[in-house]
Amino acid sequence: MQLKPDEKLCFMFGLSRSRKAPKPRLPDGIRVYAFGDIHGRADLLADMLTVIDADLARSPAPRSIEVFLGDYIDRGPYSNLTLDLLIERSQRRETVFLKGNHEAFLLQVLNEPTGYAAWRQFGGVQTLMSYGIRPPLNPTSAEQTELIEALKETMPQKHLEFLRALRPSFVCGDFFFVHAGVRPGIPLKEQQESDLLWIRNEFLDSEDNFGKFIVHGHTPVREPDIRSNRMNIDTGAYATGNLTLLSIQGASMLAV
Repeated sequence: MQLKPDEKLCFMFGLSRSRKAPKPRLPDGIRVYAFGDIHGRADLLADMLTVIDADLARSPAPRSIEVFLGDYIDRGPYSNLTLDLLIERSQRRETVFLKGNHEAFLLQVLNEPTGYAAWRQFGGVQTLMSYGIRPPLNPTSAEQTELIEALKETMPQKHLEFLRALRPSFVCGDFFFVHAGVRPGIPLKEQQESDLLWIRNEFLDSEDNFGKFIVHGHTPVREPDIRSNRMNIDTGAYATGNLTLLSIQGASMLAV
């Protein structure tokens, strides 16, 4: 059955944690909505924003914060529209936009067009096409530079400003929101941005208590993956059509 956006919250499931671990909590009066990796799926993002609006209409919160975990661009078809939606959302909701490794890579390529070949493997072609730029199948070095220059000219200034203003992490109550994860054994305040954006196995395999409960994306999973110390909400939206939205209030975590 295909659910309408305003029906989806009725099917959200509670996520239980180990009885040995204390439940992380948000401060009273705050509700957080956190999004997994969007990757150019503006269509799915629009649906989930409607879900939030419907939830707040049914059950208002004194303060709601929408946290986006990064990787807004590449792979999916609508990177351009995704940034438009996020910027528009920030004008009427309290929002926090975190940096993903894909945003970091794009900013690097804009400064160093020689990185085009690697960005192409990351799904950069789809981002170019979302801005109306159609690259040749095997561009020469000169053509790669021309493609990046064309992107600079085409990309709205507000998109560049958005990308440059992204944050590496966000803390609220007992929760630490980040794109990829954290390096075990390093205090959260001393984490390197490269780890926050790129880390995988060292973090995913760790059972350490990180001092906060980590909410992250970056590594696609079939369904939200909750552990005693972290939760992964990247469900591969660009490939699966499933963009996960996590709602947190008090010690309750619900995902759809």
